[in-house]
Amino acid sequence: VAAQKCRKRKLNAILNLEEDVCNLQTQKESLKKEHSQCSKSINQIKQKLNNLYHDIFSTLRDDQGRPVNPRHYVIHCSSNGSVFIIPKHLAKSEQKQDNRKEQKQK
Repeated sequence: VAAQKCRKRKLNAILNLEEDVCNLQTQKESLKKEHSQCSKSINQIKQKLNNLYHDIFSTLRDDQGRPVNPRHYVIHCSSNGSVFIIPKHLAKSEQKQDNRKEQKQK
């Protein structure tokens, strides 16, 4: 009787584990689909942002009326919602300062 109960518990444990594996495989497939959808959305947003960036820089002119070179300038959005066009070297130094502030806050 003890051996039968032991075999039954073992069988139940195996069945439960098989059910868990099946549920996890279903969850994995669902997560894969979600990941794929998120990746597609991110790529679409990146493309839209790239197009917007190109459109903005194609209309911008400097003080002499020459087109602003997107290789030398970046669009910077401040925390108060202001948007600026600044030289890339200034943007990099500003990012470093922001990173230092974030690290200090942590």
